[in-house]
Amino acid sequence: MNKNSNSSSPIPKRIKAPDALRGLIMVFMALDHANHFVAQKHSSGEYWGGPFPEYHDALTFLVRWITHLSAPGFFFLMGIGMWLFAQSRREKDWKNSQIIRHFAVRGLVLIALQFFIVNPAWGLSPSGWVLETYVGVLFALGGTMILLSFLPLRNPRYLLPLTILFLFTNGFIPPDPWGERISVIQRLLTTPGGDLALWVNYPILPWMPLVTLGMLFGHWLQTNRDKAHQRALWIGTSFILIFFITRSLGNFWNIRPTQGSNWIAFLNVVKYPPSLTFIFLTMGINLLLLWTFSKLDKALVPLTVFGKTPLFFYISHLYLYAGLGIWLTPAGTSIPTMFLYWLLGLVILYPLCLGYARLKKTDALKAILQFF
Repeated sequence: MNKNSNSSSPIPKRIKAPDALRGLIMVFMALDHANHFVAQKHSSGEYWGGPFPEYHDALTFLVRWITHLSAPGFFFLMGIGMWLFAQSRREKDWKNSQIIRHFAVRGLVLIALQFFIVNPAWGLSPSGWVLETYVGVLFALGGTMILLSFLPLRNPRYLLPLTILFLFTNGFIPPDPWGERISVIQRLLTTPGGDLALWVNYPILPWMPLVTLGMLFGHWLQTNRDKAHQRALWIGTSFILIFFITRSLGNFWNIRPTQGSNWIAFLNVVKYPPSLTFIFLTMGINLLLLWTFSKLDKALVPLTVFGKTPLFFYISHLYLYAGLGIWLTPAGTSIPTMFLYWLLGLVILYPLCLGYARLKKTDALKAILQFF
């Protein structure tokens, strides 16, 4: 299809820019996890309560900070994918119940992978892993997919007000619930933290505005691709400006006040759960990257290979870097040396992802691998 096509009815062929963005943020995610497994210098986490990470040099901070683009990008891009998938299946005469069932099954698969495949990988951490049950990003991706499975079948005019509603609900999170005993349901839905028996990093509800924003953008892509990419430029720029304005406005926007007075403290925002400033900053950058990738073509190929196989990459890279951490650097290493292992991992993963992408296209495996 011509890249300038503005048809509002047919679903366009696979669009490269979202795949390239997904590939890039997966590369950043791999850096974060190489830092955990190989360098063993990973941040303790930017939580809404308890001690907050302090950084004494720019490199250590930036290695962590750049990876903040990954999680919000995953939820946003999943929303795009859900919208375009639903509309394409409608063109193939799928019933609404079939589409909802597909999302429900895929969501349950993601949740199952979190507990039975991903958590054992974290258990290989060279520095030790003492959590009995860990609730990570796949759980929240699967949970939001299930809860919002009906939304791509509704009128898109509801997406913007829902996104705004979900977004600003995040600002009403209590300022410091750290250490409080709360129910398991509240942990899974709204409140990060916990104890050794159950630790939640990614409750479902705080990440929902990013999925609905992605659905809205998917609708724009379906209607007018060029205009959608232009909106990514302007919305991304606006988000970054809003970040600079709101960073100093208090707890509603930040969940907790700035932990210092230098530029590192200014950019070091609460991720668990995502504060409004975290969302404005990370999604501002992600949207600008999406606009940039929309202007490129062949240069995107290496990133799109990763971007088309996100789940395979995610699971494979955890075990790969865990192995590198155990066998190559059991005592940890410096961050500059860790970069070499990070790049080595990407070189190993590239042909594996390329082969998996081809495997997914085979008729015999399509029915199963569509959920992976």
